[in-house]
Amino acid sequence: MERICLFPGTFDPVTLGHVDVIERAISLFDKLVIGVGMNASKQPMFTVEQRTGWIKDIFKDEPRIEVVAYEGLTVDYCRKINARYILRGIRYISDFEYEKAIADMNRMLTPEIETIFLTCSPLYSTISSTLVRDVIRNGGNAGMFLPQAVKW
Repeated sequence: MERICLFPGTFDPVTLGHVDVIERAISLFDKLVIGVGMNASKQPMFTVEQRTGWIKDIFKDEPRIEVVAYEGLTVDYCRKINARYILRGIRYISDFEYEKAIADMNRMLTPEIETIFLTCSPLYSTISSTLVRDVIRNGGNAGMFLPQAVKW
């Protein structure tokens, strides 16, 4: 059975921290689907087309990575693509507490889907999309936190 993993997120924008987790995770799975979630309650800074386009560009040479946009429950999308794993990146212990609550809920909904946590490299632990958006909104240079492909 093919080991398919979904890495869900808003990726608004995709950061070097995201790229770090993806690059380290790809060897663990046969296929890694990067799922750009569309959430009606969130107002992203960048369009879903920009976000998926950036990720596709970054990983264009990696055949095991697929980039999609999706709506609804993550576990429902996992079922749709036959993913048995959900990948989540952890920067700090506070991330773990939040992510574990989501993982526990997902496990109650679909016990056959496992959540895998990867800690990000220390070099990228302070980078978050929220902080990067604040830098961009205020006219700062966020380039050092972003992959080369991300342009706004």
